[in-house]
Amino acid sequence: MTSRRTFDIAVIGAGIAGASAAAELSEHCDVLLLEMEAQPGYHTTGRSAAVFAPTYGPGPIRALTRASEAFFNSCPTEFSQHPLLVPRGALFVARQDQLSQLDEVCDQLGQEATIEKLDAKAVLEWQPLLREDYVAGGMYDANSADIDVHALLHGYLRRLASHGGTLVTGAEVKTLTRGRDTWMLRCSNGDFEAPIVINAAGAWAEQIGVLAGAEAIGLVPKRRTALTIDPQSDAFGDHTPATIDIAEEFYAKPDAGRLLISPANEDPDVPSDVQPDEMDIAICIHRVEQAFDFTIKRIESKWAGLRSFVPDKAPVVGFSERVEGFFWLAAQGGYGIQTAPALAQLASSVVRGHSIPDHILSEGLDIANLSPNRPAISQ
Repeated sequence: MTSRRTFDIAVIGAGIAGASAAAELSEHCDVLLLEMEAQPGYHTTGRSAAVFAPTYGPGPIRALTRASEAFFNSCPTEFSQHPLLVPRGALFVARQDQLSQLDEVCDQLGQEATIEKLDAKAVLEWQPLLREDYVAGGMYDANSADIDVHALLHGYLRRLASHGGTLVTGAEVKTLTRGRDTWMLRCSNGDFEAPIVINAAGAWAEQIGVLAGAEAIGLVPKRRTALTIDPQSDAFGDHTPATIDIAEEFYAKPDAGRLLISPANEDPDVPSDVQPDEMDIAICIHRVEQAFDFTIKRIESKWAGLRSFVPDKAPVVGFSERVEGFFWLAAQGGYGIQTAPALAQLASSVVRGHSIPDHILSEGLDIANLSPNRPAISQ
């Protein structure tokens, strides 16, 4: 527990969004990072499927992911001695009734050099355990990769510490009060002050916004369940692409010698230490067994995480128009890991009143589409 109470910036939430933003800002400001759990990244960050997929998500997400790629590939030494990205590839699969959706996705991503549309035969060459009567077509993305989430998160935490930033765990924010020119944060283990508060509280971000008296953004935490099973075949080896239903009804990805599977569900839930739902598990098994020519005999592990969205599924990044010095960094959905480097650089620039880096704007990102007061979400 730090004895210091006053900082330039207080960041609420030490998941990947808060940790990365705090680390970026700590190069220029005196930063406090608050985490209500006993360790950073306990909730969504620690339960991520950890995929880098530049073709995944709405337009702003894809732009932020592309803008993050150089950071991932440069692998700063304080993050890891090994690459943060390991090539994986992503195989998107379509049934006969999904071919029109496949066409729409391919048309939307037509300018992406790493995308290849496939017929059924080519899909089965990539993943021979798919049932022939299930597959009608597909798409392959050569630029997808696995992300070393642990190295990424702890690299940012080390960067924060190296610049004199302060991490306080077990610090649930109870009240937020705006004084004349500063915020008072009353936490479960002490009080702190800062002129600027960054709300990176994940599934709890709307609740933090209410404490601050900020505008509502319509944030909805959504539960996603995942399982690991014995892959039962060399067809799920280290170099096998992730297999994803084109409508995202399931995905299957090799993971540390096991096969990670999910029904890719998005079930509205409440902010909590969410647990897997038995119906989600049953749906997952059914969908995977429909698509693949094997039977799931035993579940080795299971968990759930919350992915928080606003209606247009783009992140919410920017200062509140209702309360001074309150900055939203929320609603990353299931894309927070792959967008973290660019989103942290963007947030740091906006908070400090600097221009947005050219490598982010050059990807076609319109900052207005991230505003907490954009028409798509303002209430």
